[in-house]
Amino acid sequence: MKRDFVDLWNIDPDEAWYIVKRTGNVKEGREELSDVLRGKNLALLFTKPSTRTRVSFEVAINQMGGNSLFLQEGQLQLSRGEDVRDTARTLSRYVEGVIVRNHSHTWLEEFAKWATVPVINALTDKSHPCQLLSDVFTLYERFREEVKDIKIAYVGDGNNVCNTWLVAAGLFGLNLFVATPEGYGPDSYYLQAGQDLSNFTGGNIYLTTNPIEAVREADVVYTDVWLSMGDDRDEEKLNALRPYQVNEELLSHAKESVLVMHCLPAKKGEEITEEVFERYSDFIFTQAENRLHTQKVLMEFLFEKS
Repeated sequence: MKRDFVDLWNIDPDEAWYIVKRTGNVKEGREELSDVLRGKNLALLFTKPSTRTRVSFEVAINQMGGNSLFLQEGQLQLSRGEDVRDTARTLSRYVEGVIVRNHSHTWLEEFAKWATVPVINALTDKSHPCQLLSDVFTLYERFREEVKDIKIAYVGDGNNVCNTWLVAAGLFGLNLFVATPEGYGPDSYYLQAGQDLSNFTGGNIYLTTNPIEAVREADVVYTDVWLSMGDDRDEEKLNALRPYQVNEELLSHAKESVLVMHCLPAKKGEEITEEVFERYSDFIFTQAENRLHTQKVLMEFLFEKS
């Protein structure tokens, strides 16, 4: 039976920790990846622009002995109205897996339903599970087993990354504080999923509209852009989010040893100041690098289980 990775809850807590810990061993050269992708063809079906996601997946597939085909939706019959189910069934006859980055999570769920090969979510409007799997690895790489004891603060828009952080906190048993403005909070479905998982793993999820409360004594402060790709500039939303900017004043309430994370690309001067970004740039770009390592192990896991 094929294994998809459409949302973070498609893996259970034991599987999630296995992927994170094996990523560390592979990255550090203590273990080698299997040859499960050797000779396989994987399609990258993208609607949205991409730097880190596209390059990290293409390099990972290549380094694991597979072949990648980059497909832009606008160049496929999808752009002329072909049913998603027909595209999914067609591609399943040609390739051994499909990595999708698009606007609609509902579209991706429908695609995965009809595809007969593994499907990986490389970002939708609701969820970004590959990013969060990698982010948790980045924190585990720094904190090891103490990662369950640290305070993680997400500050800003309740977007797809925020949604997935809620699930990650529940899946891995982490302590997460989320600060978003009134009216711009995360999706209630993902919040419920994170809370349900926390009942089994011991995770803790706190929501507030006060950014200072969220970052007080935090070990890690995480932010993302305020306007997602394709969104029109919304001055009302930007005004609501300005108190949530990750700047020196906000970080003064966190631990002195605080680390700052950003999934990139950054809109410096909006969700984060350039000064803060550059101060933590080494950690932020290690976070970006780890997409490559984590996705290798994720693909190995999915294809060995399928």
